[in-house]
Amino acid sequence: STPGPEPSYHARAMGAEMFNSRKPFRLRWGGVLPEISIAYETWGTLNAEKSNAVLIHPGLSASCHAKSNDKDPSQGWWESFIGPGRPLDTDRFFFICSSNLGAFGSTGPYSWNPVTGDRYAMSFPLLTHQDMVRAQFMMLDHLGINKIYAAVGSSAGGMQSIATSVMYTERVERIISISACLQSAPVSIAFRFLQRQALMSDPLWNMGNYYGKTFPSRGMKGNRMLGMVTYRSGPEWMSRFGRKRIADEMPSMCPDFEIESYLDHQGHKLSQLVDPNSFLYLSKATDLFDIADGEVSYETALRKIMCPVLIVGVQSDILINVEQQKAMADELRRVGNRNVTYYEVDSDYGHDTFLLDLANIGTAIKGFLETGNRF
Repeated sequence: STPGPEPSYHARAMGAEMFNSRKPFRLRWGGVLPEISIAYETWGTLNAEKSNAVLIHPGLSASCHAKSNDKDPSQGWWESFIGPGRPLDTDRFFFICSSNLGAFGSTGPYSWNPVTGDRYAMSFPLLTHQDMVRAQFMMLDHLGINKIYAAVGSSAGGMQSIATSVMYTERVERIISISACLQSAPVSIAFRFLQRQALMSDPLWNMGNYYGKTFPSRGMKGNRMLGMVTYRSGPEWMSRFGRKRIADEMPSMCPDFEIESYLDHQGHKLSQLVDPNSFLYLSKATDLFDIADGEVSYETALRKIMCPVLIVGVQSDILINVEQQKAMADELRRVGNRNVTYYEVDSDYGHDTFLLDLANIGTAIKGFLETGNRF
């Protein structure tokens, strides 16, 4: 097969800073966390006015480790996008990326409940992306940053970036939302439901009580293989694998085609990179996403988004198809936003394009961030 690029993910953020809040944190769907911790990393220099801060929202499978640093030199998931002169230019801006509440070192199901002394596991309350955004802005308050120059996110992170302007209208100057939507669509919910079922059907998942016991690797592998099918595209796999078989031998029920071997390998590799319960909570939060959540109405929510917005869609994306990004742009224009830029990418990498296509995605980000900026 022809080698192809793969995203760089990490099970945990080794060099992260921690924001800790001892105040009770109430969740949208009920429940209270007695305290929360948010893992975050930064790149670049915050100027004296604290006006050049850009908040990066990670996707469902990504931590705060978007870029290597002195504390953690391992490659980040947006490694080639961030740096001096890069699309996210550290000579101009101060970038902050936090692990989502629920995963990758921030308070999550694997954390110890200070009230009971046990791990939360599945007693952890349901999350929404708006809950995660609130935690991020508490972190910004801790850093003394009142207003951000931009909120940038892709996939589930793109849902968060667009939500920032609804929740914190006066604190966000511009938005970049890539491969996201205003409301999760049935087909995306169906894909994620199947992924969760694959994990939860593993007896070793044990109703979420696997900590200190055997890791539910089979369920997570099935989960990740299903995910890979939705993250990439048929055109890429046709050119990369075609119908090639591993060996010219009698077929069997084991991986026989190169595409099967690829999924088998990726499923095994990626299965260890996220806490299974964390995946369940972030996945469900993504299903629940609705830009109007917490607002009087859908229209009320949209009319709060009047800052400049860049919306990027990818033609080969089957997880959050390009029609949803077109609809986002159309809806924002309909309610009166005159600063909406829609950019459509023709790429074979599917939903993962935002991680891999530096030329197209990077150029769009750089142009939007730097046009009219004062730094």
